[in-house]
Amino acid sequence: MPIVAQSTETTDWVSRFADEVIEESERRAPGKPVVVASGLSPSGPIHLGNLREVMTPHLVADEIRRRGRQVRHLISWDDYDRYRKVPNGVDGVDGTWAEHIGKPLTSVPAPKGSAHPNWAEHFKAAMVDALAEMGVEFDGISQTEQYTSGVYREQILHAMKHRGDIDAILAQYRTKKDPAKKPQSQKPVDEAELEAAEGSGAAAEDDGSSGSAGYFPYKPFCGQCEKDLTTVTAYDDDTTELSYTCTACGFAETVALNEFNRGKLVWKVDWPMRWAYEGVVFEPSGVDHSSPGSSFQVGGQIVGIFGGKQPIGPMYAFVGISGMAKMSSSKGGVPTPEDALKIMEPQLLRWLYARRRPNQSFKIAFDQEIQRLYDEWDKLDAKVTDGSALPADVAAHSRAVRTAAGELPRTPRPMPYRTLASVADITAGAEDQTLRILSELDPTDPLSSLDAVRPRLDKAEAWINTHVPADQRTIVRDEPDAELLKSLDEQAQGSLRLLLDGLADHWSLDGLTHLVYGVPKVQAGFPADATPKELPPEIKTAQRSFFALLYHLLVGRDTGPRLPTLLLAVGQDRVRALLGE
Repeated sequence: MPIVAQSTETTDWVSRFADEVIEESERRAPGKPVVVASGLSPSGPIHLGNLREVMTPHLVADEIRRRGRQVRHLISWDDYDRYRKVPNGVDGVDGTWAEHIGKPLTSVPAPKGSAHPNWAEHFKAAMVDALAEMGVEFDGISQTEQYTSGVYREQILHAMKHRGDIDAILAQYRTKKDPAKKPQSQKPVDEAELEAAEGSGAAAEDDGSSGSAGYFPYKPFCGQCEKDLTTVTAYDDDTTELSYTCTACGFAETVALNEFNRGKLVWKVDWPMRWAYEGVVFEPSGVDHSSPGSSFQVGGQIVGIFGGKQPIGPMYAFVGISGMAKMSSSKGGVPTPEDALKIMEPQLLRWLYARRRPNQSFKIAFDQEIQRLYDEWDKLDAKVTDGSALPADVAAHSRAVRTAAGELPRTPRPMPYRTLASVADITAGAEDQTLRILSELDPTDPLSSLDAVRPRLDKAEAWINTHVPADQRTIVRDEPDAELLKSLDEQAQGSLRLLLDGLADHWSLDGLTHLVYGVPKVQAGFPADATPKELPPEIKTAQRSFFALLYHLLVGRDTGPRLPTLLLAVGQDRVRALLGE
């Protein structure tokens, strides 16, 4: 048994998988680089659920690299899959794209306005850019290039020669299906598995083509219309002559399969073939891949036909979005890693995947919850710095902020996200006003340039502009609410006076926080710094009433950004005017 090097990180789920993968790799291929894999279908926007397919092996591969070992993280782009349906929410898509259904994704024109040569490259590009920003190192493999260049020719001929063995394995699961029972697993997120689950008529049954000529695990794309609506009608093992007909256009031809490169193995055969060909040791699979009779389970038997072994790897759970249903790229309109990186730094996005075990589901926030997530992240960052964080949290933090290649770029002075968002909201992005407000947050260490709070400031501003409804945006009053000010009783007028008298001496984030919370305490006869334990419950009620009054006088609503931030943003002179001084 080889000795496994220990990680420099405290043991967490990533380290435990790295131990297993290194040990298994040494058993299978001693001395060779460890191979981990992911597979992505660029059939539409590649969403944040698909990202878990990449991040799980990435984190394990990165841990192996940290230990000084060679590792390859393969991402197979399933761009030779059939174009299955036109996704919703893709810019420029209209009815003309439906005519391409059944063609390889690389043979479908890109959406209108795209600078990319085809449909697959258009959707791959956004994911490649996002992975680069997140520090994900990988070797990309185009399945179009692999198949059309003849790389898999021997594997295809081998599969056709052993089609009876493959059919016998698949038959075990066919006979167990009960059409009266609905599947219990959730709808698949992987396009290949989705096609397998739903089927597509004559297009391609998941496990191959069966007819009067027998079973065939290979499907040609038509030589005339390019679609996979084909049926193999004959095959000769000795000559490799294969005959097929196309049900879409009626075209038929006979080809020599040992020279023919316009087709592919069906999914449940293709995937295990690749495991064997690439020597994959670790690859996670989604819930639906791991259910009985699904691709991962069946592939574990079929891979032996190609002389390989099934990878080890966990079943990973789904990733959700706050306030949204489960993601499906074929439906469109679901957030992608590119979308997430517009509103959050890569460290935060990496952390969301690193801190949860693969079998734990979690949600990514595009709503107000993102502010709480950032608060949690900043607290963790502070605890790691002062040495008080728990070991598992230290490990997740380390995996978020750096890879084996080094630290990810970060915001030099990471002010609270909710503060930056509030300022961006109030100033509508005016840089001079933004710098003024942020400089006044801490007069002892004023901000000299907005570059110090970027890119976090830009992410917060993007969130305000794209994910906060117009009716929730903050608009400061132009004129005082004279009617409201006139109607105030003596108690309310007194609270405003206390606030106005203290503004000059408390003009900082901490100072204004102390002031606005302290006014109701002082009015009730308590010290401004009295703790909640020292106060009766009615003080909280008085604070809420006071805050609501300030919001009405400043922005005409019951609520808004945190009052200390709002006061700084409005500016001392304007605050005094709006509060009736």
